Amino acid sequence: MVDLRTTVAGISFRNPLWLASGIWGESGNSLKGAWDAGAGGVVTKSIGSEPRLGYPNPTIETYDKWGMLNAMGLPNPGIAEYPQEIEVARSAGATVIGSVFGADADEFAALAGRMAATGVVAIELNLSCPHAKGLGSEIGQDPDQVRDVVAAVKRAVRIPVIAKITPNHYDVPMLAEAAENAGADAISAINTVRAMAVDVRLRRPVLAHGSGGLSGPAIKPVGLACVWQIYERVKIPIIGIGGIISADDVIEYLLAGARAVQVGTAVAFEGIGIFHRLREDLSTRLAALGVATTGELVGAGHRGAGAA
Repeated sequence: MVDLRTTVAGISFRNPLWLASGIWGESGNSLKGAWDAGAGGVVTKSIGSEPRLGYPNPTIETYDKWGMLNAMGLPNPGIAEYPQEIEVARSAGATVIGSVFGADADEFAALAGRMAATGVVAIELNLSCPHAKGLGSEIGQDPDQVRDVVAAVKRAVRIPVIAKITPNHYDVPMLAEAAENAGADAISAINTVRAMAVDVRLRRPVLAHGSGGLSGPAIKPVGLACVWQIYERVKIPIIGIGGIISADDVIEYLLAGARAVQVGTAVAFEGIGIFHRLREDLSTRLAALGVATTGELVGAGHRGAGAA
């Protein structure tokens, strides 16, 4: 029998498959749905201080299951309204991680404090959205601001803090180190890769915002490389994100150094039942490989990388 349980920042999860922020977590019922489908944890939509409508349509372009381009603009109902959605998920027994975004360290800290009061088990800091002016990666690409935000949030809450790191930087592990040095309990890597598409007939960008973020299987090699490099530079746990659609994808991230993974775009393509499929396929695959626990694989790729 394969034991799929994993521990991240002192929190036990029933399996390493988490719902990623931004795809399915706008309502309590959707978070509950992911949990009921087999997710080991669910991350809320990124929540801000005030309601935000996001960008006008078109906001999404899909590419036949290899990827999705989006510029949503962080739409959310605001921190005053969202706690009731978290309560729906928590009442169903879900392990909920609250995602927040802000314009500076003070706003992040205030939001994290209010989010922590809802009963979430950890806070994920969105330092990596590539298309929101003055937010996300505009803050997260600066190591000093990463340190300031993480340190402020750590002073404001007593639950684990996870820094979600952008891939849109020349030295991604440096950003992870900045978060670790400021007291972060874990790193999520990565968010979407900055990208765009142009309509050749209309002669303008496909997305109303212009540029956006690419997610899905197309970015899995980028996510894996970031997790691999971060693992060699930090001691805190890593949650791998980017292009996961199969059990082998999950195993690759574990071997690269992740303790858990987040699934996002695949939910949009396949539906919430992907968590049941991935859980069953992962258990079967690990048993076939002679692996008893997911922990056996965390970082194991590094131990074999120098062998010849």
